[in-house]
Amino acid sequence: MSTVKVAELLREAATRLSGEDARHEAEQLLLHVLGVERAWLFAHATDAVADEARQRFELLLQRRAEGHPLAYLTGRRGFWTLDLQVNTATLIPRPETELLVEQALARLPADDMVRVADLGTGSGAVALSIASERPLATVMATDVLGPALAVAVKNAQAHGLDNVWFRRGHWYAALGADRFDMIVSNPPYIAANDPHLQQGDLRFEPPPALASGADGLDAIREIIAGAHEHLVPGGWLLLEHGRDQGAAIRDLLAQAGFTSPGTVQDLERRDRVTLGRWPG
Repeated sequence: MSTVKVAELLREAATRLSGEDARHEAEQLLLHVLGVERAWLFAHATDAVADEARQRFELLLQRRAEGHPLAYLTGRRGFWTLDLQVNTATLIPRPETELLVEQALARLPADDMVRVADLGTGSGAVALSIASERPLATVMATDVLGPALAVAVKNAQAHGLDNVWFRRGHWYAALGADRFDMIVSNPPYIAANDPHLQQGDLRFEPPPALASGADGLDAIREIIAGAHEHLVPGGWLLLEHGRDQGAAIRDLLAQAGFTSPGTVQDLERRDRVTLGRWPG
């Protein structure tokens, strides 16, 4: 039997991970292996860790030290108010994407039966967050990747969100002739030759969900060009994008006929969400 105690195991593990979150990440991996809540670690700090659990923890620790994303190792990531399942078929939901949800909710009345489409839903983070805050809304979540859509469906079921529907298809191909009060998307927006694609978590995430052409705007151009066929008069289009793309996207929206295009910055004062309204 193992004589390694919980506190000792975590202390040693944290020294093998880099960054200021090393201790937190070690804790998250051990919580995942043991299937317990964080408070348990403190209440049982002097308990011995079973050999099988320690071996599983060691494997995960090695993979994290090699750079594998924590979210993929635990299969979970928190977003908005939801705990979501994720895997290598989906992007890892990030805190900055919550701004897209925030801006969408600011334009969706809580007492109306509005229709919202989320293009390229991945794990369902944006669609499910909106659906959870607007129970009268009907939210259509789409993705071209079947495995990603399967994860989104499971997340909706886990949170009991029955006002979300799912369709598979490339951007508007999944919507048919339907029209919506709002279309939101966190599409791929990184330039294909961007060196960041070979760094950090991006190395392990699905490439089609990250990069989009030489300037990163190919998908956004396509979404803007087709939006008028799927928005009701007065409907909104909201897009997440990179920090240096706001001006270009505002120009694209204006050229496509959207009124008063604007960009909202994230907490780091970087352009993050650009939006426009279809006339009507």
